[in-house]
Amino acid sequence: MIQTPPTHPVASETLLAMLDDARQRTRQLTGDLPAERRLGPKLSIVNPPQWEIGHVGFFYDHFFLHQLHGETDYQIADAERLYDSMGVEHDDRWELSLPTMDDTLTYLRQVRDQMAARLPSGTADAATSYVWQLAVFHEDMHGEAFAYTRQTLADAAPVLTLPQPLPDPGDGPLPGDVTVPGGTHALGADETVPFRFDNEKTCHTVDVAPFRIARAPVTQAEFAAFVEAGGYQTASFWSAAGWAWLQENELEAPVYWRTGPQGWEVRHFDRWLPMQPNAPVAHVSWHEAQAYCDWAGRRLPSEVEWEVAASRAPAVNGLADGKRLYPWGQDAGQLHHANTDGYRLGCVDVAGLADGDSALGCRQMLGNVWEWTASPFGPYPGFSADLYADYSAPWFEDNRRVLRGGSWATRRRHLNINTRNFFPPGRNDIIAGFRTCARQN
Repeated sequence: MIQTPPTHPVASETLLAMLDDARQRTRQLTGDLPAERRLGPKLSIVNPPQWEIGHVGFFYDHFFLHQLHGETDYQIADAERLYDSMGVEHDDRWELSLPTMDDTLTYLRQVRDQMAARLPSGTADAATSYVWQLAVFHEDMHGEAFAYTRQTLADAAPVLTLPQPLPDPGDGPLPGDVTVPGGTHALGADETVPFRFDNEKTCHTVDVAPFRIARAPVTQAEFAAFVEAGGYQTASFWSAAGWAWLQENELEAPVYWRTGPQGWEVRHFDRWLPMQPNAPVAHVSWHEAQAYCDWAGRRLPSEVEWEVAASRAPAVNGLADGKRLYPWGQDAGQLHHANTDGYRLGCVDVAGLADGDSALGCRQMLGNVWEWTASPFGPYPGFSADLYADYSAPWFEDNRRVLRGGSWATRRRHLNINTRNFFPPGRNDIIAGFRTCARQN
C-alpha cells in the first residue's frame, strides 16, 4: 500500500459524483473541437488537447489503479510513454503517435469504470479519498487550462451546463483600501482542512506588519489609464526582466486588448467586446502588474498579506484568533459568494458578489481572477512532497510567482484561502489579475 497524507474520509457516492462532474466538464470544454484543433498549433503555453485528455485519464490510471490498487497493466497500451507529463517533453507531445480521439475517450471511460468498481459502499477510507480527490482536482485544473487555451487560440466560448438561475452579482467599481492590523498569522493549511496539497504544508506562524490593501482587484479602466499614460513605452516603470519581456512580446497593451471605434475592446474567446471598465483586468503577466504598481505608486501584496486579508477578522488590539477557510466563513458558500466553476464564462464587476467579502472588507478574494502576489514560489518550512511528487517541488527553483484566489474558471471544490498557484512571471495567457497594497512608509 502506498503512503498517503492524512485526509478526511469522503462518501463513495460523493467521490463518484465529483469524477463524473469533472468528466462532463472536460467533454464540454473539448468535445466540440474540430479535427484540426485536436492537436492544434505547437505553442509553449498550451498542450495538444488530444494529448491532454489522454494525460487526464493516465493520471487516474497511474495513481488510483496502478499505485493504490496495484494494477500491473495500464488500461491502454504505452500509457506511461505517451502521457507521463514529466517524462514526455512538451514539444514532443505533438509528434507522438497518439490513440485516436475515440480510443482516448474509451480509455477514460474504462479507467472511470474500473475505479468505480473499487469504491466501497458507504464511506471510502482515507487513502482512497485522498488519491481519488487528487485525481479529480488534477482534472479540474486541466479543465481550467482547457478554458484559457480556448481563449489563447480564439476558439468560441464553450457551452457548459450551468445552474439556473444565476443570481445577479451586482456591478460597479469598488475603490479604496482596507487597513489590516499587524500580528501573527498561521500561514498554510493545518490538519483541519479536508484536503491539502503538499505546497500548502506545513502550517507555520509568521509575523505580519500592518498594511493597507485594495478592497478589490485593479479594474480594466484603472489599467487602461496606465496604458494611456504611456506605461508600455516607459522603461522606468518596468524591471529589467519585465522590460526585456515586453520588448520580446512587442505589446503596447494587454495581450487581448485593441483600440476600436468606440475605445478599448477586449477579446473574449472569439469575440471582440467593448471593455468592461469595472471588471478586473485579466490576462496580464506579473511583469505588467509590477509595472502598473510602479506607475501608480503602489505594490503587490506578499502572499502572507493576501492570506491575512482573505482569512482573518479584526479585533480591538489587532487580529482576532483563528482564520477562515473561505473569506466569508468556514463553508464553501453558494453562487452569490464567488464567481467560480465557469458558470459565468467570464468576470463580473469588482463591486459584485458582496456576500463573499472577507471579515476585513476585501471583495472577490476567491474567484473572478487569480491574483499575482509579490512572493516567489517556494516550499513552506517542513515541506515534504506528497504522492504526486512532481506537483510542486520541481518548480521551487523556477523563478515562479505565487498567485492566490482562483478565477472564474476554477472549480470551487479544490479552492480555499490556502490554495497556491504558481506560474512564471511572463505568463499572460492564464486568467490572472492583481490587487495592490499601499507602499510602506
